[in-house]
Amino acid sequence: MGLPRAVVFGEALTDLVQGTPGQWQGYPGGAPWNVARALSRLGVSCAFAGSVSMDSLGDEIVAQSQAAGLDRRFIQRVDRTPLVAIVPSSRPPQYFFAGEADLFFDPQLMPEGWIDQAQLCHFSCISLARQPLAGRLVNIAQQAKAAGKRISFDPNWRNLMDSHYREQTFPTMTALADMIKLSDEDLRHIYPGLSEQQAMDELRALNPHAQILFTRGEHGMILHTPDSQLEQPAIAVNVADTVGAGDACMAGWLAAQLLGISDLRARLRFSAACASISCRHAGAHAPALTDVHSLLQLLDRNDSR
Repeated sequence: MGLPRAVVFGEALTDLVQGTPGQWQGYPGGAPWNVARALSRLGVSCAFAGSVSMDSLGDEIVAQSQAAGLDRRFIQRVDRTPLVAIVPSSRPPQYFFAGEADLFFDPQLMPEGWIDQAQLCHFSCISLARQPLAGRLVNIAQQAKAAGKRISFDPNWRNLMDSHYREQTFPTMTALADMIKLSDEDLRHIYPGLSEQQAMDELRALNPHAQILFTRGEHGMILHTPDSQLEQPAIAVNVADTVGAGDACMAGWLAAQLLGISDLRARLRFSAACASISCRHAGAHAPALTDVHSLLQLLDRNDSR
């Protein structure tokens, strides 16, 4: 079995969400893991590189990773408390994190030669704000960049991102990245008090060369390249919820390139379709390649009428 073309680093966790008072439901999730699953279902050989607990919560993450076709050699099991995101309220969003299994990921245990085969390494979310994991992942990103691999980064802002993250980790990862995705909400948190254009100028100053995919929910997205801007409207669907839509969008953008879609407008449209398909389903749904093609073909037929 060959090694994967894409390796996604970070956390996998269980979202414990309260619906009606006293009624809780658990969902496997975590932004990096969501991206990895979606990449695999979109036809890209992919691994999620992270550590999960040895209990039933970790078992479910591993089972769903296998079902999505992820390379299980990169998932590490540790006898530690599971990482959970406890969500007492979705509207307005309230959440906090507990557990430590993610922090014990050991880069030395990754399959030998993985970096030679990988074309893309993706990093995001709270794994870059939790030590000692964050330092290990930044080091991996630096090694991968030095080896000529493409680096993608989605800050995916969360409330535990402190001054160290804002002043050191975020600028370091931004400077390393070939591809950066961030939402309008991310931008407001990272650059409080600045206008959207001022914040984008600050981001571009950190990295003059990256492609920056700026997402705005139902208002679509804008791709900022070093010399142009391309807009893509959101694709309207019946929305179940928007959980994981940004992760599906990120996976769609990365997969489109790895699948050989060279035209930037076509890649944007593919990414938007992934996000919309995710929104059709409750929870962080990983869109399949056949579903994306079906939606795009439907849009083409409607456009030709």
